[in-house]
Amino acid sequence: MPQVSVGILGATGMVGQQFIALLADHPWFTVDYLGASERSAGKQFREAAAWRLPSRLPEEVANRVVETAAPGRAPKLVFSGLDSSVAGEIEAAFARAGHIVVSNSRNYRMFDTVPLLIPDVNADHLRLLDAQAAALGWSGRIVTNPNCAAIVIALALAPLRQFGLRSALVTTLQAISGAGYPGVPSWDILGNVIPHIGGGEEEKIETETRKILGSLGQGRIEDHPVRLSATTTRVPVQNGHTASVSVGLEQRPPPEAIIDAWITFKGRPQEMALPSAPPQPLVYLGEQNRPQPLLDASRDGGMGISIGRLRPCPLADYKFVALGHNTIRGAAGTAILNAELMHREGLL
Repeated sequence: MPQVSVGILGATGMVGQQFIALLADHPWFTVDYLGASERSAGKQFREAAAWRLPSRLPEEVANRVVETAAPGRAPKLVFSGLDSSVAGEIEAAFARAGHIVVSNSRNYRMFDTVPLLIPDVNADHLRLLDAQAAALGWSGRIVTNPNCAAIVIALALAPLRQFGLRSALVTTLQAISGAGYPGVPSWDILGNVIPHIGGGEEEKIETETRKILGSLGQGRIEDHPVRLSATTTRVPVQNGHTASVSVGLEQRPPPEAIIDAWITFKGRPQEMALPSAPPQPLVYLGEQNRPQPLLDASRDGGMGISIGRLRPCPLADYKFVALGHNTIRGAAGTAILNAELMHREGLL
């Protein structure tokens, strides 16, 4: 594929830094623009931001001057790691100016004509873009990826739709990196579990998952009828969101059929062999003590979802544990996979 120039909005934040790290050696995309707040504008990236990731800060990015996050000088394709408090206005300005915005922010996820995309699950939802310009008056487009925990849950539930997925009761154990930097104060999180995450986290899981698993209608998505109930907690784990899930199914398949549905599940990214696509999106681990964030969150470069502990549930039908890397598969990695799919589909 020909090289595509890309920009990053919110480049100095944690999600922005993850975009930089994942794009450092990307075969298709080259980072040519860094946008951030006026506080960072005019500085070299190395001066504007403290690098918080274990991977090397690319020298060409370190020396690049950060610009104010405003349309004009940015490439057509921009990735957004902006905080939701400012993302709505800035992303809309870029879309009005003709840019393709692939966003990690929540602001436009539930708009009728904005795809809420996990390419392995609902690649066909990109067809919403045909109706987006007419509905919102933009010459550009916005595509969003879901909440970091919703991505893990939706990927685990997607193969179960064939069994008549009726309900899901979810409790998450979410890593502190999901709160950004500096995140949760150490006195609050060390040796502790915080039983609430603000910003409508539980509602995001309940609503976004139904849209992701839904079917494409006339210019909008018909939500999947699954009933979801979520409780979200913050735990002293650096990376990796874990979800304990109980599911109700119209059919009662044997456990072997469910495991087979997970491990054989593939989508458009795997068919196309997209650069960021894990060869097997879902891996089932048979050990009773897996998955674990320390051992399994970074599977396939952080893009693989690990599932384990499938067993009967006395209240629903089955229960299991799912785990995914929250800043890679749950954020920047899925956004990049979205852009790869759009590139291969000729939408850029």
